[in-house]
Amino acid sequence: MINKQSLWFITLFSLIIILSIYYFKSDETSLMMKTFASSETIKASNNDNNSLDVLKISNDEVTVTKINELQDILLDSEATLEEKNNAYDSLEVISQNKAKEIELSNIIKKEFNYNNLVKINDKDINVTILNNTHNNEIANSVLRKIKENIKENKYITVKFEEK
Repeated sequence: MINKQSLWFITLFSLIIILSIYYFKSDETSLMMKTFASSETIKASNNDNNSLDVLKISNDEVTVTKINELQDILLDSEATLEEKNNAYDSLEVISQNKAKEIELSNIIKKEFNYNNLVKINDKDINVTILNNTHNNEIANSVLRKIKENIKENKYITVKFEEK
């Protein structure tokens, strides 16, 4: 049975993960904010990462939505013990995957100096690299580096996005 203390721990831990992602990526983001009261457009710093930033933000939004749904199940008094345990296990998997995504993304950034996005699903890992050239050698090097750093047998895909 999940008690209130562990539920709060899961909630705060997931929020810390999401906020840390936004914090580390906020220096690089390029945002266009349009005020609805007037037609002014405010442009923040532009580091040519627009498409990658959009993917990161949309993936984070999907993750936050899943976390909220699972937390609602945990807080639901009518949910069965099995449903709550499944929701708790799913939250742990999301948390572990998010930590592994950040770790792999940092490794790729450090080793190859490419801005990237790593998304881990159930059976596969999707890597999107921000680079103008679609190079098989780069893709193979990234594949090998990821395989060195994961223990599970997952299908790895490397895609290139143009700057």
